[in-house]
Amino acid sequence: MVKGANVGLATLSEDVGSVMVSLGWSSTTGEGDADVSVLLLDGDGKVRSDVDFCFYNNPVAGNGSVQLLGKTPTADGSEDRISFDLDAVPQDIEKVVVAASRYEGSRFGDLDDLRLTLADSAGDGLVRFAVEGADEVSAVIFGELYRRSGEWKFRAVGQGYASGLAGLATDYGVDIDDDAGQDEPEPEAPGPDAADQPAATGQDGAEPPERVPAQACGADPVLGSAPEQPAMAQEPAAPGTADPAPVPKPARRPRTAKKKVTLPRTAKKSLADNDTWRTARLFPVSALKSDRERETRATSVVLSVMAQVPEFGRRLTAGFGAPAGRMETFTEVTLPHGESPRRPDGVVRVERAGKLWTALVETKTNGNALKPDQVQSYMDIAARRGYEAVITLSNDVALEGSPLVDVRIDRRRKHKVALWHLSWAEVVHQAQMLIRHEGVGNAAHAWLLQELLQYLQHENSGCHGFQNMGAAWVPVRRGIDDETLCQGDARALEVIENWERLVRQVCLRLGGELGQKVLPVQRARRGSDPGARRTELADRLCEQGRLNAEIRIEGTPGVLAITADLRTGKLRTSIEVPAEETGYPLTRAKRLVRRLSEAPADLHIETLVDGQGAGPRGALERLRPEPADLLPKDGAQITGFRLSLFKGMGNGRGSAETGFIRSVDEAVDRFHAQVVTHVEAPAV
Repeated sequence: MVKGANVGLATLSEDVGSVMVSLGWSSTTGEGDADVSVLLLDGDGKVRSDVDFCFYNNPVAGNGSVQLLGKTPTADGSEDRISFDLDAVPQDIEKVVVAASRYEGSRFGDLDDLRLTLADSAGDGLVRFAVEGADEVSAVIFGELYRRSGEWKFRAVGQGYASGLAGLATDYGVDIDDDAGQDEPEPEAPGPDAADQPAATGQDGAEPPERVPAQACGADPVLGSAPEQPAMAQEPAAPGTADPAPVPKPARRPRTAKKKVTLPRTAKKSLADNDTWRTARLFPVSALKSDRERETRATSVVLSVMAQVPEFGRRLTAGFGAPAGRMETFTEVTLPHGESPRRPDGVVRVERAGKLWTALVETKTNGNALKPDQVQSYMDIAARRGYEAVITLSNDVALEGSPLVDVRIDRRRKHKVALWHLSWAEVVHQAQMLIRHEGVGNAAHAWLLQELLQYLQHENSGCHGFQNMGAAWVPVRRGIDDETLCQGDARALEVIENWERLVRQVCLRLGGELGQKVLPVQRARRGSDPGARRTELADRLCEQGRLNAEIRIEGTPGVLAITADLRTGKLRTSIEVPAEETGYPLTRAKRLVRRLSEAPADLHIETLVDGQGAGPRGALERLRPEPADLLPKDGAQITGFRLSLFKGMGNGRGSAETGFIRSVDEAVDRFHAQVVTHVEAPAV
């Protein structure tokens, strides 16, 4: 689409009761991010109240019809996804605006390939709009969904706001607190009628702090709303009389939202006599003996918790086009299929406004692969019965452009069925995010999720995520050692794909533990073919003998790089820290060494200088008494420092004690805990 164009969604697809909107961008450095926000507008073009402002501190709006799903990895980076249940949008909402904003003085001109894509409930792309000319603005309206004659349409907008998200939000009736930055005692929860608050822009038009959504009045106080400021109102003066004194407004009714419940990281002290006493679990695993038993119990456990904990069920299904409604789940359902009925492992059904959304579930545990003929039969059954999706759940991780199962799609069928995949690692990640960081509705739900985590993480459950580098791992390592691996070898491509799966799982695990966004960085042009990119990386592996990856952890000053050198058997984890702008070079070096006072003595530090030349380097143990050794002898300008740790690499292809996968997990965990945490915030 081009700027200003509009199109009716019903003319593009029949499955537009719920749609998925994705916002994406890229940068030459692999850095740069933005926050997504959605505004629900009435017939006057304003929000009804501040609860119609959907952003990272208020991710659900419109009675659950709009939900921010966060970032999802793609072949060349990540995208922010937003789920819209258009059938459930309140009737008095006539327009939905989709926008994004940057913060801390950043502008969209620093990013490339700004774009919006829209897909139907089956996952088929319907709309693509590239935003241009947003160089000097910090907020952009990408597009809007609006009603016309009872049908939903999409308009490509591409309008920028130099005043940032504060200016955009106030234009649509959202009130931003002027004094949000002041230190005040803990307030009462703000009322829903926060529309009387002063606007964000000052008298001289100066822009307020960029990350103002966290202070938006009307947001859930548990999710980070700002203190409410008392407002004064004046009655109009009678003719010929002086203005009366200001009269304070009546106190607002406090919000009645319940506080979200999270669980502490450390368990309470046990009352057991000794370690041999086992805690009674809701989902026992000690009696599991066969793969069939593991699959049956894992499916029943996950589906039952999805139905009982709405936040968890919604997290796992919203990305698949499911509406926000009443969910019921079933196991071992028999469905007719020719002469031999089929029994999928589970069925998920969601009811919203009298309409049903149904997905069949096929589960595998303990590293067992999905069977193409089995999945194909479920796709055929779903198409005949009018179901919306088939969901596969296994330890494997799906990659864009490299499907786990190849299925045939009958284009003659009017009804389309979407095929989606979940990894057990993603299920664990979503449970951790809810009970450790974001919270759920009540303590019983938190306990259920805790029991689910205990089950999934038990060694007998078979739900351990990606755990095998594949049959090509050992031959490729040997071929690199004896220099017999040639470019174009299919085994090298298999190793590259499994390496990408491992890195994505590392991001899920670390993100669930930290409660932060952890995403892989793909330094490739957006829109490039994932298969061609992996082929290029496979050729590079044959030539250099190294596997490389980068992950970005929210709140850290740089990108965490992982290098597995298959020739030397060494794992290197590193991060580049920019040099502070103040102080003399020696002062900067001393500050860095002080911040690393608790880091391992074998930490390797290298000075980064202007130009292509390498700077001084050395181990932290030697540099602690002599920080001046980090200074370039020729007085070159210091641009930053590279911090690295080295570790032996496991030989096996699995996740055993001597396995490669476990060695990568341990290397990343050690580097983050002992190095990254010390350089997250620059010294003052």
